[in-house]
Amino acid sequence: MSEQNTTASAELNATTELSIKDANKVAAGALIGTALEWYDFFLFSAAAALVFNVQYFTSENATAAAMASFATFGVGLAARPIGGLIFGRMGDKIGRRKVLLITIIGIGVVTGLIGLLPTYAAIGFAAPALLVLLRILQGLFVGGEWSGAMTLVVENAPLHLRARYAAIPQIGSPIGTILSSGGFFIMTLVFSQDSFDSFGWRIPFLVALPLLVVAVYLRSRLEESPVFRQLEESGEVEKSPIRTTFRDSWKQIIIGMAAALLGVGGFYLVTAFCVWYGVNVLGYDDSLLLLGSMVAAAVEIGALIWGGALGTKFGASKVILWGGVASAVVAVPAFFMFESGNPVLVVIAMTLAVSTLSLPYAASGTVLTGLFPATTRYTGVGMAQNAAGMLSGFIPLLATSFVASAGDHWWPAAAMLVFLSLFTAFAGYVAPRMSVDLPGFKH
Repeated sequence: MSEQNTTASAELNATTELSIKDANKVAAGALIGTALEWYDFFLFSAAAALVFNVQYFTSENATAAAMASFATFGVGLAARPIGGLIFGRMGDKIGRRKVLLITIIGIGVVTGLIGLLPTYAAIGFAAPALLVLLRILQGLFVGGEWSGAMTLVVENAPLHLRARYAAIPQIGSPIGTILSSGGFFIMTLVFSQDSFDSFGWRIPFLVALPLLVVAVYLRSRLEESPVFRQLEESGEVEKSPIRTTFRDSWKQIIIGMAAALLGVGGFYLVTAFCVWYGVNVLGYDDSLLLLGSMVAAAVEIGALIWGGALGTKFGASKVILWGGVASAVVAVPAFFMFESGNPVLVVIAMTLAVSTLSLPYAASGTVLTGLFPATTRYTGVGMAQNAAGMLSGFIPLLATSFVASAGDHWWPAAAMLVFLSLFTAFAGYVAPRMSVDLPGFKH
């Protein structure tokens, strides 16, 4: 505990002179890079529901093909904890900024390659095999991306404003959703169904390559974390971040995973699964579900900003607690509206569900970075967030299976959202007593 107190004191000293101007610059740079990263990642989510089940997985049973497609989606998220270990260790040893350049390049290149990948009809079983391989690589790079961006932003912000700034990289998620869903939405309008299935779906993936150039330029201009520089100067850089984190912070990893689970897994349930369920079971048009995803993401931006402000005023853990409760309360009414067949109610349902689960998501970065000392923060946050991501990746698959076993009724999906919400709410209740004691930092 004395070693942790020493590290906390060093962190306090390193952040004392931080200015709002510097914090804004780092947060803006991280946001743009994170938005491009989530654009790449969510393209796969939309394609798993609309394209991959047809182009890469052949089955006379539509549900079986969808489950295979969502399993590929989940495999990438299963790779995230490994990426979190690899890049988290690097980030705690050589610095946050250098690792973030590596991860964004990897994500962009892999996404472009997915856009060039031949289909099952062209090369047979090699197509889904290569798709799985590329998804795994993408998951590895994403595993080190979010935790690094969040750590860099938090460590460049004044302690009393960390909740506000930690919500900013989270806005990259809805921006990425708008760009990826918008890309597919435009393609469905421009091309016929045959042309979209043939080549139109590839265009949003290929756009990732020029966007990568922009992301690398912006990331290269970010400054290294003053907290990490302080650790370097004092010779306190952790030599074995992975071993130390598992030994000293395993409870924090579990609580951090639970705190992040609703924001990641609940989002996939309301977007990826609901898009598939709406199109294949309820008979909705692709464009309606893509529109619902975009509207929900646009409203989510406001919810994230509000969640950051609430975290600054009341404490991030309280936002996770009560945001989780709110998400549980609206889960069943949201699914009632979703299956109504009324396009307006469908869009409102998706927007309502995403908005409420976004409040805990806004506060999750603050809580996760507060659970771990600076010496192992990148590693610890990566482990917790990516454990949540790994579990979340299989939520569309589980929802598809449970709903099919219930005669295509929506209630198992609603029950899953309620469970995720209450599980995350519990983490918000427990987190403060397990966090690092930093003067001026409201847990």
